[in-house]
Amino acid sequence: MATGTLTIDLDALLSNWKALDALSSGAVETAAVVKADAYGMGAGKVAEKLAVNGVRSFFVANVNEGAVVRQAVGAKPEIYIFNGHADGKTAQIRASYLTPLLNSAEQYQRHVNALDGHPFGVQLDSGMNRLGMEPADFLAIRDRVLDAKPALIISHLACADEPDHPQNRAQLATFHAMTDGLPVRRSLAATGGLLLGPEYHFDLVRPGIGLYGGLPFTKSQPVVHLSLPVVQVRQIGIGETVGYGAAFRAARPTKIATVAAGYADGLIRALSGKATLWAGDTPCPLIGSVSMDLLTVDVTDLAKVPDQLDILCEHQSADQLAAVAGTIGYEILTSLGARYNRVYKGGHITKV
Repeated sequence: MATGTLTIDLDALLSNWKALDALSSGAVETAAVVKADAYGMGAGKVAEKLAVNGVRSFFVANVNEGAVVRQAVGAKPEIYIFNGHADGKTAQIRASYLTPLLNSAEQYQRHVNALDGHPFGVQLDSGMNRLGMEPADFLAIRDRVLDAKPALIISHLACADEPDHPQNRAQLATFHAMTDGLPVRRSLAATGGLLLGPEYHFDLVRPGIGLYGGLPFTKSQPVVHLSLPVVQVRQIGIGETVGYGAAFRAARPTKIATVAAGYADGLIRALSGKATLWAGDTPCPLIGSVSMDLLTVDVTDLAKVPDQLDILCEHQSADQLAAVAGTIGYEILTSLGARYNRVYKGGHITKV
């Protein structure tokens, strides 16, 4: 079966990083978050592009992701691991020279016992209650941690996408209380926090979704374009149904294009009967249910059915598509499947 083409514009991604970097204050370093395979864009390609253009620090979720990025960027950049020093991962941390962000006293002890002198950072919980040491936990081991010279102390904002949310200021105050006066570089802001302003920037900001064209960075350039091949066209009459569950019933003579993509490719079932695909500037409604490998699209009003229809394009961003499905752009981007031909502008096609 034919597969869709996911075009990734690395120049646009770099421009987004530069625009975010320009928003950071003074000598603040702008890093890049490339976890989840760079939000579905391909961590190796993305990290390489950013590294050769001056990005010095990268953040990933786990050690396996870190190893991929290390291979792409070489020995010099710093690669931080949000999940910390997990049990059984010491050899990989050493081999790829990764910097775990330690989330507990247990992780700290594991790290110094196994890799004494190896770089590490610390993640603090300033109120999100997800990862990191809570204030009392950090205070209990703070002197030992500082003696071991951590490279960075970070925390993460829960509500940065909502600038007026009171938790932003509450977490900022907590982070100050936990870290003021410590001789360590600090980081609190991802994309949303960076946009909150200089008081949230500290020494390093670490944008993620904004690099890839997503909200809340409204001035970003689009990075992805997803075109899906039409594999069959049929005509149905009034009253005929389409797809699983007979979810669509034709109210007029209808021309249907069957398109090669489905929920196995990250186009989730919540889009059923709601999404829009595009033939150039002409919208074409998705009808019936999203199935594993196929979509059905009403192309009755097209003079000519093209070889492909677009679902991520200039007319529809990942965030706009996500709104149709009742989710967020992060989920759309990170769900984009391995079956697509990934085309890097100025690069090559990777077929899986």
